[in-house]
Amino acid sequence: MMDGWRNQQLSRGLREQTIQNRTATVLRFRDFVDKPPWKWTVADVDDFTREATDRTLTLSTLRHHHGAIRGFCDYLTNPLYDWMEICEREFSEIPSQVCLPWNTVAHRFEFEGDGKRRPFTYDEVERLFDTADARVELLVNSGRKGALGALRDAQLLKTVYAFGLHRTEAVMLDTVDLHHNAEMRQWRRYGAIHVRWAKAAGGGAPRRRTVLLVPEFDWWVPGMQQWLEQARERFAPGDDLDALWVTERRTRLSAGYLDRRFAELRDEAGLSKDLTLHSLRHSYVTHLLEFGYAERFVQEQVGHMHASTTSIYASVSSDYKNRVLAEALKSLIEGEAG
Repeated sequence: MMDGWRNQQLSRGLREQTIQNRTATVLRFRDFVDKPPWKWTVADVDDFTREATDRTLTLSTLRHHHGAIRGFCDYLTNPLYDWMEICEREFSEIPSQVCLPWNTVAHRFEFEGDGKRRPFTYDEVERLFDTADARVELLVNSGRKGALGALRDAQLLKTVYAFGLHRTEAVMLDTVDLHHNAEMRQWRRYGAIHVRWAKAAGGGAPRRRTVLLVPEFDWWVPGMQQWLEQARERFAPGDDLDALWVTERRTRLSAGYLDRRFAELRDEAGLSKDLTLHSLRHSYVTHLLEFGYAERFVQEQVGHMHASTTSIYASVSSDYKNRVLAEALKSLIEGEAG
């Protein structure tokens, strides 16, 4: 059964790691209930979920567990395969779908976020970038090596924030991924970024999307121009290396390096260790919502398939909430006066 399900997933183009993770989940469920698939029941899923909840698994992890079990049961109960007929003939029982809408986690909650996660405040974003820029200035003025690398690192972090990118999306950018926005011609080729290595959905190939630069982040353009048109070529990447972010050894910058450099600059800026590189992506979502952009626009910008995922990232400030409330009260008072 497992071999057949594996082959089915391979034929769908799912990644090897995804197949391994799903298989491990189904085997874990089988060991937990201690009976073969044709004897599984809805109650078994309830017990499995309760045990997982006792281990304080997140909703997203539970959703993945349910999805794996559901996918395996879909395969077993699909009439195009012969497993129902085989089980009935050999065991006088047939498998059934045990993951149903009422006993599994779905993308239906308004908020599923971890309360410990939070975005940067505007002041914290400014402190982080000021620290990164100050490092560049210090190295230039002292005549020490590393100024170009510091400039690259500063602009890379600003790109993560200005476009709400995952770390892999950021480091996998090529120079050809910088695009014009017809509505903002003054930004030339810096009006949008084409993301070709977005997080895969359902174990498939990386998704693609185009992220537009919003006017509130137009400060990103001069720094990007300086990096691409002046500094990058000093690393002598050659015509065979298209990576936007290159190292002194003429290779693509790694995600691990980005994590380490972010942590160094965060600590140097005196910011909380609760703030991670991914917090910049959370900040992007939160700040766009505070700027007044529609939730659907923000969802498409960051590549979320579900609105509930976007809500995990959003944590609008008290100032924003107070401003919205004040505007609503003002409209109400003016309406009554009229």
